[in-house]
Amino acid sequence: MSTQSSEHEGVLMAGHPPRGSQTPDVAATVRSVVERTVSREAPEVDRQGRFPRASVEALAEAGLLGLLAAPEVGGAGQGLRAAAHVVERLAASCGSTAMVTLMHYAATTLIEAHGPTEVRRAIAAGTHLTTLALSEAGSRSHFWAPLGTARPDDRDGTGGVLLDADKSWVTSAGEADSYVWSSRPLDADGPMTLWLVPADTDGLSVAGGFDGLGLRGNSSSPVTARQARLPRAAMLGDDGAGMDIALATALPAFLVLNAAASLGTMEAVLTAAREHLTGTRLAHLGRTLADDPSRRGRYAELRVRADGVRAFVTDTLTALETDREDATLRVLQVKAVAAEAAAEVTDGVMKLCGGSAFRRDLGVERHFRDSLAARVMAPTTEALHDFTGRASLGLPLFDAPDGSDGRA
Repeated sequence: MSTQSSEHEGVLMAGHPPRGSQTPDVAATVRSVVERTVSREAPEVDRQGRFPRASVEALAEAGLLGLLAAPEVGGAGQGLRAAAHVVERLAASCGSTAMVTLMHYAATTLIEAHGPTEVRRAIAAGTHLTTLALSEAGSRSHFWAPLGTARPDDRDGTGGVLLDADKSWVTSAGEADSYVWSSRPLDADGPMTLWLVPADTDGLSVAGGFDGLGLRGNSSSPVTARQARLPRAAMLGDDGAGMDIALATALPAFLVLNAAASLGTMEAVLTAAREHLTGTRLAHLGRTLADDPSRRGRYAELRVRADGVRAFVTDTLTALETDREDATLRVLQVKAVAAEAAAEVTDGVMKLCGGSAFRRDLGVERHFRDSLAARVMAPTTEALHDFTGRASLGLPLFDAPDGSDGRA
């Protein structure tokens, strides 16, 4: 199967770069990494369910792990549009590598805004992989309602903090160098406080490996904290302000980049379908599958669906870059729009390519399995539909702690 992302290569890179950024040739760089490493590794990453270490290292060496880090710490200083292109391109080859990278980018936005300079420099240099650790066993996909606690611990007079939590799904668990971690506030009011937790912190443990239907190499496993001790300086932002910080930085990045991953998955299967339809001949009829009007029509429907998502993702990026009035609404919609489309398009290509799509060598079945994760990944499609309805109707995004809608 071709690793090219079709005639749409580079569309997300169109337009002006973010203010104050450098302009490296991101498209050429990620294309080279995909062709040299990611596409070669992808089948075995999926088959064995192993972390895509070689691909992550290749991204680091190419400077792509430091894409969102500021120039002042040695990073590329790029914005979300460039990151979306990288994630889309990776997803067209390896969904697991794309997921690891998008989680790293989402966590990086928080570290860039509130983290220590030494970690920011390490991310910029490609020597530090980070990720989000928000969802918990007790509140499941409701990442905005952490049950994990942070308690003062001043036994040695240094003002330490003890974290206790059962994180349910952490991408790159046991592989990342740090976790952007949520807890209930230490002292202040508010729903959440964020922490930067080094992976080697005493009291942290990863519970087993990951054996899933799709994204099999993303090492998404539970992480437990039992009296994991941190300095209070590990707090990202103010105590109790974690929800507002996450909504302003990490959530837009996570939702847009998830949509970009879904887009890359759709482009991959549509490329495979095009090659299959034009390259498979019905010898007894003397024509290809592409000569069948019904197959052409179905392919066209799937192509239109994917192109509609591309337009939506591009518009969402533009809305964010220009501070458009509807930017928040677009961000709340974009992952749901792309996730549902990806499930539909990959399923459609499975049907369109028939028995050939069930073979591993075509790659369609792998992308089909990978595509299904986005709709159930927090915030789920159902949650995003609820958020969109609330935002459109002028209601608060989250219920008050007493279960009301937060209005007097």
